[in-house]
Amino acid sequence: MITIDNEDQNDNKEIDNVEKIMKRLEKITEKMEDNYQKETKQMMESPYRMILLNFIIGLARGLGIAVGATVLGALFLIVLLRLAQLNIPVIGEFLARLIKIVQTYL
Repeated sequence: MITIDNEDQNDNKEIDNVEKIMKRLEKITEKMEDNYQKETKQMMESPYRMILLNFIIGLARGLGIAVGATVLGALFLIVLLRLAQLNIPVIGEFLARLIKIVQTYL
């Protein structure tokens, strides 16, 4: 009988803890929603700030695309060079044609 009472007390403590955590989460959620609404209102009231922010975001995206394309291109060239070193007939012929095309247009 004593163990049952202890288990009930532990369960009640856990329920209280869960309820406290839920209340805190609700408060945090409300604060986040309020901040989002305030931020959106500020953006709408200041078109110059919105334009500047969108410009900076566009620059970051463009830079990310440029860096990503460079990395992917470098990886592609590394793979092509490794395949050329293996001297596989079909791939070797393709690479030879590709090199000739590049050399004629450069």
